[in-house]
Amino acid sequence: MTVQAEENYANVYDNKIGFGKKPALILVDFVEAYFDKSCDLYADVEDALASALRVREAARKAGVLVVYTNVVYHKSAINGGRFYEKAKPLRYFIEGSPMGAWAQGMQPSEDELVISKQYPSAFFGTSLASTLTAAGIDTAIITGLTTSGCVRATCLDACSHGFIPIVVEEACGDRHEEPHKANLFDMNAKYADVVNEQAILQYLQSL
Repeated sequence: MTVQAEENYANVYDNKIGFGKKPALILVDFVEAYFDKSCDLYADVEDALASALRVREAARKAGVLVVYTNVVYHKSAINGGRFYEKAKPLRYFIEGSPMGAWAQGMQPSEDELVISKQYPSAFFGTSLASTLTAAGIDTAIITGLTTSGCVRATCLDACSHGFIPIVVEEACGDRHEEPHKANLFDMNAKYADVVNEQAILQYLQSL
């Protein structure tokens, strides 16, 4: 964001929550659609994937719950609702599409949780909030694709459900730099702490 924007928000929206005591790592929609150049959803976000994999490795070493999300629709798309009606590229997430496969290196292990969703937020219409609450988790470390879409929606719902949202800047990506930066700025101002990869790695190593 511009210096003017930062100055405008200064002393109004510049508070930090800080890390909680028990985090979970949420990896939002790291699927092949965003990495395959033949797909309309291709976003050139290989760097975000690499960062997320480093964060996941640290989370695994710390014994932190790792949660993956993907988007999966019935073959008739009956469960897609207005989101599917509006966003035409969601057709790539019909059940069985190769574009819904995990990106290279992002395959979950057997003891990690996969949440399949039909809408932007990892929390909407899923059991994620109940699962995190039952496990005593107070912090949602959020990474994923795309920053302006499902990452933002997940961040807002994490905040609304009472979790501390921590968004890892380098581990999120979008199809264009401007909405990526604008949404990171806005989330950091109002809903979450946006931190760099090094800060989250240090936090995870301290657990």
